[in-house]
Amino acid sequence: MAFDLDMIKNVYDRYSARLAAARKATGKHLTLTEKILYAHLSEGDAKTAFGRGVDYVDFAPDRVAMQDATAQMALLQFMQAGRPQVAVPSTVHCDHLIQAKIGATEDLSTAKDVNKEVYDFLASVSDKYGLGFWKPGAGIIHQVVLENYAFPGGMMIGTDSHTPNAGGLGMIAIGVGGADACDVMAGLPWELKFPKLIGVKLTGKLSGWTSAKDVILKVAGILTVKGGTGAIVEYFGEGARSLSATGKGTICNMGAEIGATTSIFGYDEKAATYLRGTKRADIADLADAVAEHLTGDPEVYANPADYFDQVIEINLTELEPHVNGPFTPDLAWPISKFATAVKENGWPVKLEVGLIGSCTNSSYEDITRSASIAKQAIDKHLKTKAEFTITPGSELVRYTVDRDGYLDTFAAMGGVVLANACGPCIGQWARHTDDPTRKNSIITSFNRNFAKRQDGNPNTHAFVASPEIVTAFAIAGDLTFNPLTDTLTNDKGEQVKLDEPLGIEMPVKGYAVEDAGYQAPAEDGSKVEVKVDPKSSRLQLLDPFSAWEGTDIFGLKLLIKAKGKCTTDHISMAGPWLKFRGHLDNISNNMLIGAINYFNNTADSVKNELTGEYGPVPATQRDYKAHGIGTIVVGDENYGEGSSREHAAMEPRHLGVRAILVKSFARIHETNLKKQGMLGITFADASDYDKIQEDDTIDIIGLTTFAPGKQLSVVLHHKDGSTDSFPVNHTYNAQQIEWFKAGGALNIIRRQMAS
Repeated sequence: MAFDLDMIKNVYDRYSARLAAARKATGKHLTLTEKILYAHLSEGDAKTAFGRGVDYVDFAPDRVAMQDATAQMALLQFMQAGRPQVAVPSTVHCDHLIQAKIGATEDLSTAKDVNKEVYDFLASVSDKYGLGFWKPGAGIIHQVVLENYAFPGGMMIGTDSHTPNAGGLGMIAIGVGGADACDVMAGLPWELKFPKLIGVKLTGKLSGWTSAKDVILKVAGILTVKGGTGAIVEYFGEGARSLSATGKGTICNMGAEIGATTSIFGYDEKAATYLRGTKRADIADLADAVAEHLTGDPEVYANPADYFDQVIEINLTELEPHVNGPFTPDLAWPISKFATAVKENGWPVKLEVGLIGSCTNSSYEDITRSASIAKQAIDKHLKTKAEFTITPGSELVRYTVDRDGYLDTFAAMGGVVLANACGPCIGQWARHTDDPTRKNSIITSFNRNFAKRQDGNPNTHAFVASPEIVTAFAIAGDLTFNPLTDTLTNDKGEQVKLDEPLGIEMPVKGYAVEDAGYQAPAEDGSKVEVKVDPKSSRLQLLDPFSAWEGTDIFGLKLLIKAKGKCTTDHISMAGPWLKFRGHLDNISNNMLIGAINYFNNTADSVKNELTGEYGPVPATQRDYKAHGIGTIVVGDENYGEGSSREHAAMEPRHLGVRAILVKSFARIHETNLKKQGMLGITFADASDYDKIQEDDTIDIIGLTTFAPGKQLSVVLHHKDGSTDSFPVNHTYNAQQIEWFKAGGALNIIRRQMAS
């Protein structure tokens, strides 16, 4: 669990020389984002990457973090790479596979039993290859990383889209797929398209009911779910410096919902306080010595429009609490307008469940602010009208808030404390409902609220807010209640009003924990054996994907033309499917079952051109594969937004889909497709989407001269004998084209390790 001070010192030693070279090459002042990126360039790219006109650049991250659902596939891939140990510090965190059903103790015990095979696999792989292993119950990956591994000016990648949480401590932390993690663990550079820069200037100071969560809810409303795509968001200003480190983590965490590559705050006194409070004073001392490198140049923040591609300004003093949703995290409502929106849109007014916690809002500060509202409910004789759950972010937080009496407060108001895990946020929740077909409302302090995300129910209207607003709504049980202005009737028939929440940024008595849940790897992993039962339904060793055949692709059938939003949850659902994350063939039975077929407006129902009948997407694709017929998937805008779920790229590859053609891709998913040797292409003219017909046979032309920046062509052979053809774009660079030709990046890594 110990952090590597020598590694951090080496990172800081690079800064002065690298940044001097960057200033000379660019002739300008630098943002914080540029400083960190330039300091982490691979040596081969140092001469070409200064300046923002570059395309893909190689970086050398300092660490890798993986959660248990994605780590299975990432480590199965790493086992094929041929290395005896990981090349950079890496950790595995068991947080996704614990289902919230009864309460923390019972749910954790059940998870350890049900998932024993997977936990044993992850523990043994970690032991063998030198990874730190955080056991089930230790906490949610991003909170644990913030408490133990994040450091100002560092760079990490993580196999979860909310990895940017570490930006709260000034770290460039980026969510990736398992193949990217495999590359870095194998000692190879990590490739990223040099991002655009969005600057968010925060002025004023938060007060009352408004919290750090409201900053990102406001930003999501401004930028939408794709407005940050291809960009890093850098927060600055006196308002930024006034926020706690964990509050900054909340903002960076949910930056994934605007499509941002990552988000970041500069190093300041709040970051130093958090580092020292989590027993990392040595890191704070190192950061203090190079503080000038761990924030943007003063000239940048004085004239942000000259240095950022886009600038947003938010006055924290004027900011209202927000509630975002339903069904998308960028539908932003100031609290003063939310009740009217609920009534006008006919959303269910009665609130059935309020849920606080998750990787986004589970800090000590979050829980104390929520507990202050819960205490008022008790003292003012209010009965909680909605079901209420609490998910601590880590065992460190849980133990400390329990010691300080806050869990007792929640219990007294009727709250149920769940395990230190993702739980309901990712659909690992046994929802208590008497009628799943009834339209209903829930409100959470989580990050995502896509349809069916939390409970698999398309009738659930999920809203997102700060933990304290969620707690107030749970007490009221009514979405038209405004805790800033409205009163509630208590047990005595009195009208009472909730006071503003009060929180404690850092525990007065310090953090405490008996067993944080960490297991160090074996000193010599060469004798550790990793066993995978060939009969297992949950784990399956991987076979390499086949290489490209060297020709254009002809005779593809249309598997599905997806209509509207198609996230990684639509492509590869979580919830009950999480148990198959280590078994590619079994989890492929959920491929695209959530996507809506353009031709019949139905999920998991597509036409099989071999039989003329409609059936489930995976079964139809397996039939095509059995007959040696390739297929293509067509999609809409921002295809693959959401989780970093690599399975959403691996499943189509495994089942024989040859190409994904969409109007636009979400960043992580597009990279995942490339890593697996898939062809991801976009319409040059979005209106060509309308030309795709259900019975088309499709050719992709130009692959024999596949080159960066050169368009390919798609030819549609319609059932009536007519044809359509149009150009399509791609973003493959020379190296990524080699991945495609080899059948996947891992095939190249394996060859390199063997030579």
